[in-house]
Amino acid sequence: MGGVDRRVITYAWRGDFADPEVNALHAEGFGHPVLDIGWREQLHGHSLGWVCARDEGGVLVAFVNVAWDGGVHAFLLDTVVAGRCRRQGVGTELVARAVRGAREARCEWLHVDFDDEHRGFYREACGFRGTGAGLIAL
Repeated sequence: MGGVDRRVITYAWRGDFADPEVNALHAEGFGHPVLDIGWREQLHGHSLGWVCARDEGGVLVAFVNVAWDGGVHAFLLDTVVAGRCRRQGVGTELVARAVRGAREARCEWLHVDFDDEHRGFYREACGFRGTGAGLIAL
């Protein structure tokens, strides 16, 4: 598989996107069929911001949503990087841009939940520390 040169990836806080491109990237990254989710409406109504990463051809290759409580707590959701761009620093930079956006909005905390397989990425590569948390499957 060919990789992508990191130098040609551009990142945009609250970058423009179309719902179908986020739906396709999300389906690839999370291994489900392409769904018809209205990301634009959802994000504009509930999120502090988001980060879009695009390759030199303008193709969306990574995305993360930064939801928030309207105050000092922000939450990373739906972090996804296209398979051809993984393990090249794209996800780490994506999260760094999300951290910067939340910090500039004067949030005091940025939370993220993740499966154990992603512990190294979030803790070592991105700098999150462990906390006690609880979860109820609904």
